[in-house]
Amino acid sequence: MICFPNAKINLGLHITEKRPDGFHNIETIFYPVPLTDALEAVKAGENSFRQTGLKLNSAAEDNLVMKAYGLISKKHTVPPLEIYLKKVIPPEAGLGGGSADAAFALKLINDLCGLGMPDKKLEKMAAALGADCPFFIRNTPVIAIGTGNIFRPVDISLKNYVIYIVKPPVTVSTKEAYRMITPRKPAFALDKLSSLPVSKWKNVLVNDFEDSVFEKYPIIEEIKGSLYALGAEYASMSGSGSAVFGLFKKTVSVDFPNCFVWKGTLS
Repeated sequence: MICFPNAKINLGLHITEKRPDGFHNIETIFYPVPLTDALEAVKAGENSFRQTGLKLNSAAEDNLVMKAYGLISKKHTVPPLEIYLKKVIPPEAGLGGGSADAAFALKLINDLCGLGMPDKKLEKMAAALGADCPFFIRNTPVIAIGTGNIFRPVDISLKNYVIYIVKPPVTVSTKEAYRMITPRKPAFALDKLSSLPVSKWKNVLVNDFEDSVFEKYPIIEEIKGSLYALGAEYASMSGSGSAVFGLFKKTVSVDFPNCFVWKGTLS
């Protein structure tokens, strides 16, 4: 059985407060994009895990896919599985690739093994693997609050927009990004976004990580500026970076040497 874990982008990202448990509360819109990894699992005589594609700096047992398998096997009888992951979504880019792999692994094992767990239960299980993992269970646009695990529906559609995602050859640690941030109350309510055309988003929609990340990694700010110069209706860093996305009404010619560049059409 095979599935294709997809990336996400953040439409606005407000870091509103630091919690007593050391984490932060946020407000953001998660929007799925069709940049995908490939994940396959088959029943086997013994457990195995193989990963190809983009190189990950982690041992197999530390991969979130295997952590998802370990979590689900503690609560249910699950046979040994042979698991294969092809990485296409760049890691440490703010695109949620690892979280998507974990959430899709839960869904894949649930289906493959006939466990019958509903989405609510899968979301709760996914939350134990990472803050934004639960989003990928239902995988539809939502306003996310709390640590990114509490959702409410949002009437946002970017259907037929062309998206370019550009990741320079630098990575931004999520922990480092949060250390550089000062929480603040947002000036704009995300549930009002649907009333504005995308071309107006740049006037109100901000990612709170950008100021401090741009100061330390100016190439990321340069990419954002280049996307606007190419005609983007809206451009932003996704998550805590280092990937930047631009939303366009049509295909354009882009040239970002030494960067990961991906183009897709949103639905």
